[in-house]
Amino acid sequence: MRNRDRTPKTYTRLTHPLVRDSRDEPFRRASWEEALDRAARELSAARDAFGMFSCARATNETNYVAQKFARVVMGTNNVDSCNRTCHAPSVAGLSAAFGSGGGTSSYEEIEHTDVIVMWGSNARLTHPVFFQHVLRGIRNGARMYAVDPRRTSTAEWAESWLGPNVGTDIPLAHAVGREIIHAGLVNEAFVERATTGFEEYAALVEPWTLSLAEKVTGVPAAAIRELAHAYARAERAQLCWTLGITEHHNGTDNVRALINLSLLTGHVGRYGSGLQPLRGQNNVQGGGDMGAIPNRLPGFQDILDPTVRLKFESAWDTVTQPHYGLNLTEMFEAMEDGTLRAVYCIGENPAQSEADTEQAVRRLRALDFLLVQDIFLTRTAELADVVLPATAGWAETEGTTTNSERRVQRVRRALAPPGEAREDIDIIRDLAARLGHDFAYADAEAVWNELRSVSPDHYGMTYERLERHQGIQWPCPSTSALEPPFLHGRLWEPDPSLRGRPAPFGIVRHDPPVDLTDEEYPLRLTTGRRLDSYNTGVQSGGFASPLRRGEYVELSPEDAERYGVVVGEEVRVTSRRGSVVAPVWIDTGLRPGLAFMTMHFPDEVDTNALTIEANCPIAGTAEFKASAIRIEKLPLVTVVPYVR
Repeated sequence: MRNRDRTPKTYTRLTHPLVRDSRDEPFRRASWEEALDRAARELSAARDAFGMFSCARATNETNYVAQKFARVVMGTNNVDSCNRTCHAPSVAGLSAAFGSGGGTSSYEEIEHTDVIVMWGSNARLTHPVFFQHVLRGIRNGARMYAVDPRRTSTAEWAESWLGPNVGTDIPLAHAVGREIIHAGLVNEAFVERATTGFEEYAALVEPWTLSLAEKVTGVPAAAIRELAHAYARAERAQLCWTLGITEHHNGTDNVRALINLSLLTGHVGRYGSGLQPLRGQNNVQGGGDMGAIPNRLPGFQDILDPTVRLKFESAWDTVTQPHYGLNLTEMFEAMEDGTLRAVYCIGENPAQSEADTEQAVRRLRALDFLLVQDIFLTRTAELADVVLPATAGWAETEGTTTNSERRVQRVRRALAPPGEAREDIDIIRDLAARLGHDFAYADAEAVWNELRSVSPDHYGMTYERLERHQGIQWPCPSTSALEPPFLHGRLWEPDPSLRGRPAPFGIVRHDPPVDLTDEEYPLRLTTGRRLDSYNTGVQSGGFASPLRRGEYVELSPEDAERYGVVVGEEVRVTSRRGSVVAPVWIDTGLRPGLAFMTMHFPDEVDTNALTIEANCPIAGTAEFKASAIRIEKLPLVTVVPYVR
């Protein structure tokens, strides 16, 4: 076997529109007029079978105009973004409990809390800015507990590391809850005042003794007890999570299990205590806030509410569809059966980011028409019929974004767009005009002001105030005042009439991973991110750098010895869906039977060819974190030159 070519692929920055007359022909350069006319003609023919993918890296203004295009121009609620791939379970779980899908705390509060629980999150590498706040909190005396199947670099800073078997977060959370109840540490006043369903929850967790939880999760009973007592006894505590919780076939249930612990102890709705889902891209939160999801209009307002629809119909001078649209997962399923025939994809790369990528690519190729608007010629763009060059959401675009703490911040253009590239909102405006709709926004601020007029949570955020305060957290219903940095303080109101809807405990049960290990596929593969790379590698993979490691399959020392492989040796990694060849890295933070890979280098090692499209029925997020694989030693050793 010869050495594999691992030269980084350089993605081409798009500087002019591209079209092709058939999928069998190469792209050719086109004028904006030709490209937009072609797109308008094709989309007009597919109004009843249309879906839109919006972008979590684009501005709030882009996402607002994109979802408006879907609903007003195309008459559909089939609009979604990569929020579906990562944090849709967080939104669904938080909404079910509190009626709002945002994290409940500010970053500042992490610095002034007593206990920090990082559950399913290697924040030191994947959220390094946020982790600086965590480190300040630790320096101020906070104790941190890391809950993760891998002993990550985040765990190096923890008081204790709890390493559950992949897919056993619910049993672990239930055991923590049961211990809190049996130790008499429940915040009874808060539970009685602000929650519902406690008795049913207590019955649910009762079987999950510390000994049973240790048997199922692999976490020592003493460590579970320590976490339960530390979290419940703390005056203030923060519970943070990322994709280790959400990217499961039961991701929403996982989130609800964690929320239950905050309800049990009263660690929500007060300064220093809260729930924090950490977003992986600059505007995942904002995309959902702007209505680029199939079940909510801008401001996270339910599209089934007739009063809400009437407000938007008046503002938009149109009729909105009184039902939920298809989410990203459902749109891919609709491609399979032919009921979705045209897609407008802005800034997303589902051909590389979806689970079971071979299936995703096949479905995209089967579309009658694929329109891609991006800054690079991604693998998804390579499948398109028309490609439109956009400006980057950072440094080339005016607007705003919203981070994990719900803070809306201004972004400003510092660089001129390359070639003929144009801002997203200008492209969508001109395409809408060709389809008979006037999106006559003078600039991004005009878009933002329209959003403010229909979203009470954003009404008080003028551009001037955003700049003056260097960002503002929603909700901000007033132009003269700012709200507290945390949500759901209403739950602590002594006056029952001011508390609003109580928060229900989530009755969720353990459901093991879909893709079971066995003799043929004995290893559990979990996936994640690294510090030096970004998502599907389009923006971070196409260069040579001392930081650039490339893709490896990481094994425990015990498994490397069992398979007789060394660092740098290439092996074949196979799941029930696909197979890839990757070099080995040995990670002492992995236990025997657990392997780790990322999706950062799909042009070299397509990790998502291995993952399973087993989706959360509530949120539609796939189970990226729990695939069954086998490792096969290749005939000849190939050592990849790399010094870590």
